[in-house]
Order: sequence, then structure tokens, then C-alpha cells
Amino acid sequence: MPDVRILEERSTIHFEPAPDAVAPAPAEARGLSREDVRLLVASPEGLVHGRFRDLPDHLRAGDLVVVNDSATIPGEVDAESATRGPVVLHLATPLDDGTWVSEVRTPGDAARAILDAEPGDRFDAGPVTVTLVEPYPRTGSSPTGRGNRLWRAQVDGPLESHLDRHGRPIAYGYLSRRHPLSAYQTVFATRPGSAEMPSAGRPFTHGLVTRLVSKGVAIAPITLHTGVSSQEAGEAPQPERFAVPAATARLVNAVRAGGGRVVAVGTTVTRALESAVAEDGTVVARRGWTDRVVTPADPPRVVAGLVTGWHDPMASHLLLVEAVAGRELAQRAYEAAVAQEYLWHEFGDAALLLP
Repeated sequence: MPDVRILEERSTIHFEPAPDAVAPAPAEARGLSREDVRLLVASPEGLVHGRFRDLPDHLRAGDLVVVNDSATIPGEVDAESATRGPVVLHLATPLDDGTWVSEVRTPGDAARAILDAEPGDRFDAGPVTVTLVEPYPRTGSSPTGRGNRLWRAQVDGPLESHLDRHGRPIAYGYLSRRHPLSAYQTVFATRPGSAEMPSAGRPFTHGLVTRLVSKGVAIAPITLHTGVSSQEAGEAPQPERFAVPAATARLVNAVRAGGGRVVAVGTTVTRALESAVAEDGTVVARRGWTDRVVTPADPPRVVAGLVTGWHDPMASHLLLVEAVAGRELAQRAYEAAVAQEYLWHEFGDAALLLP
């Protein structure tokens, strides 16, 4: 599996969202349907404000929308430590050696990471014991520059069945309350494995998919299982498991050859597709771990448009947004989103970037 690395590039997109510009709950809990969240469409012709249900109006027959079929796992569970008492564990990603990328957080709402854990610390979650082995991906990787947020941990016991019975979706303190695992699944979710929801696909509904297909817009899947959010400004996204099936690769190549646009639903899809580009520029079937980071210095080769949520300032995902959309268009889109009070984070509003 590839190593995580620090990025030398920094996004040139500058903005400052309001402190309350966060969606505190899913659209359904706010009296909306999923496709009723707001949509900002940015293209060289200008900016258009609407609702996500308007997406077919901005695509054309012959375009291809590529989606992530990864499903969110209930990776958060309560645990006890003989030395620390109650904690919350985030079991994020199984690694090839059988250990898990894990995080120890404060009990209750898991509002803060516990950064002073040490190798050998043990946590009991019912019949499951989680033992910290070493910091992941290296010592000192925490938001504050001290301590360690993520760990490679040895897991003993029936983890999968315990998470199925007692686990919750990984969540953070900006939400108004807890929501069931179903709120963290997209209509495309068929392959469990993501620690956090591939949220760009959340506003899609079965009806919206039908309208896209009826218009002549094709839809194809990839799989990329997400890790937990990037833990430090400037740090590259963690290595993630992905698969681009042969049928999707063939469809991407056919659409591009016919003059259609390949529109990725989210940074996860962009990363997966761009990890499957051969030397000749075609997409091939590929699976494994990817450490591909799409940036303006290493731009996308096949993705021509992006459906995405809104990312925080200094997030590494902004480099991908800038690489797909171009700096000027991305900057105008973010300035407009702030001015028009779009909502951020996994249950927030969306953008369609068509450079």
C-alpha cells in the first residue's frame, strides 16, 4: 500500500464561509427531498443558481455521469479503556495486514480527537478488543502538530458483527443530532466499505436518475472506499481502495471518443477514474490502492466536469476542484456560494462545475 505524503501544492482558491454555513441535518430532516438541496452550476457562460433536481437541464445527451457505488459502514462504536474510561472509536479502513486505521475520540458526541494515546493502549468494545500499534500514517500527524490522531490498530474479536449490531455512522460535532446509517447511503450504494459517505452522490434520487437516462445521459459506476477526512491541512488524501470495472472503462472511452463529457460525481470518482488512465490516455479496468492526487500541477486527463459539495478552506480536495474547474471558475463559484449562503459539509448543497 502506498505511503501518505505531504503536498507541496496549496490551492489558490480563497474564501471564508460563515460560521453557520453548515447543514446541521440531512435534507429530509429539514423538510426537503434529497434532490431539493441547492445547486450552483458554474461554466464559462456564467453562474446559475437552482436546485439539484435541475441537474438534467445542464447536461446533454451523450454525456456520462460516473458515480461511486461504495456504501458507508457503521464505523463508530463506544469503547472502554482501563486507563481512560469511556471513549468513542472510529474504525475507518481495513489494511492489507489485517489491522485497521482507527481514531480515538472523546466519549458522547465524539467531538474531539484524543491525541495523547500511545502504542499498546487497549480499548474494549463489547467482545472486540482494539490495540493501538503505531501512528498512521506516521508519528506526529495531528491537526495541532502534536500527538497522533490516527492509528494502525490490531483488532481481536467479531468486529464486523459488533459494528452491525452496535456501530453508528462516523459523525462530527457540527450535526444537530444523530442520524441513522440510511441517511449516509446514496442511491448508488451497493458495496460496503466507506468510513465516510461519498457525499457528492447523496442528492441523487431514483427519479432524478431516470430523468437523466431518459435524456440520453449515461450513468456508470466505480468503487472507491473512503477513509476518514484528511487530518491536516496540506496532507494528501490517504491511500484508498478503488476499482474501475471494465464496462465503465469502455463507456468512458466511448463517450470521450464521441465528444461527450465525463462528469465525475465527487472527488472520489475523480480520483478513481484518474487512477485508471493508461499511458495512451484511455481508461482501463484497474483495482487496488490509489494514492493519486489530482492537482493543478497534475491535472485530470479524462474528467471534464464535477458534481461536488463545498469544501472547507485549505482542504486538500480544493486542489482537485481547482484542477478540474480551473482557478478562475472555481474562485467565482466559491465566492458566489459564500455570498448566497450555500450550506457546507456532507448534508449540504452542491455544485456542478463544467469548465
